[in-house]
Amino acid sequence: MRGNFSYHNPTKLYFGEDSLNFLKDELKNFGPVVLLNYGSGSAKRNGIYDQVISILKDAGKTVIENPGVMSNPTLEKLNEGVRIAREHKVDLILALGGGSVCDYSKAVSASAYFEGDYWDKFWIRQEQPAAEQRLLPVACVLTMAGTGSEMNAGTVITDAAHHFKAGHVFDSRLMPRFSILNPRFTMTVPENQMKSGIYDIMNHIMEQYFSDFDDNTSDYIAEGLMRSLIYSSRIAVKNPQDYDARSNIMWTATWALNTLIAMGKKEDWMVHMIGHSLGAWTHAPHGFTLASVSMAYYRRAMKNGLPKFVRFAKNVWNISGEGLTDEQIAEEGLEALKDWMLEIGLPLTISELGATAEMIPGITETTVIYPAGYLNLTKADVAEILKESL
Repeated sequence: MRGNFSYHNPTKLYFGEDSLNFLKDELKNFGPVVLLNYGSGSAKRNGIYDQVISILKDAGKTVIENPGVMSNPTLEKLNEGVRIAREHKVDLILALGGGSVCDYSKAVSASAYFEGDYWDKFWIRQEQPAAEQRLLPVACVLTMAGTGSEMNAGTVITDAAHHFKAGHVFDSRLMPRFSILNPRFTMTVPENQMKSGIYDIMNHIMEQYFSDFDDNTSDYIAEGLMRSLIYSSRIAVKNPQDYDARSNIMWTATWALNTLIAMGKKEDWMVHMIGHSLGAWTHAPHGFTLASVSMAYYRRAMKNGLPKFVRFAKNVWNISGEGLTDEQIAEEGLEALKDWMLEIGLPLTISELGATAEMIPGITETTVIYPAGYLNLTKADVAEILKESL
């Protein structure tokens, strides 16, 4: 392990079929007004909403509802949530839904008591809230596995008017105080959302794995998480009601992005940055946007990170490598990744998501470029990756 770091994760997790039973105990720690954020109505249709409302009312809470949080939460919706939080002087924000609702709830928390342009401060300039700023506590009842938002401080908001999707990782003050993870709740999401979530998990791990050449404990953990996800995903796509598979996917999602496997690592989030921009233009599911550009991106990265891609092939995909050059082993690893993506029904091209050649300049322009693990991209490189992904 190289470098120096500190590790702190304050989120308390309740996991399993009985996890919602602990909500009533946690509610005792917060004031009387709860802002309940949720999505387009699936939580009502599947009965989870009724369970949560019943617990909130039994606890004597005043519930302020904010439905309609979309899969790619918009700046307009954030403005609405901030207004509601301020108007009702809420004491706790409870997210009921998938990662987008959890992301959105953290964004409302950070923005509600900031005096000024929070979009510019947090998502454009990537600054943190001042030490003295009030931040509303956030908790999550998770209904979809993918983002890891239930145990991290990340948020993603889309300025739909300008086709600009921006993520921001806040400090640990914005991590949920507690999260409730019942794998049964994830079984109600549509099949495409499940598949999108599965690749989001995989790519979270890969973005942290594909950097550095040193022997790092984080990489061994990452390889185990990827192997578990691959195994469980194959079961889940054939039988979405398989509890063991869905529970393992849910738990893997949490550990893929709760900062643990980032320790001692450089990180590479450029597949996410390109995917964010692609999503702002196509409104496609987040995991699908990542899948559609991954092969073109990782084939480029492989040239500079060959030892890690050889390790990926051997330790994740069981490529023996006998009689093969390192380049051939690495290529076989990427082919195995591609075959798995096709097997579980992921898109491999951006055209499958509705993107056209005419959109590429716009998608390129709104892609944020960060230092990457093995590549230092230019806008021209981004455009080439998108063209190769058509």
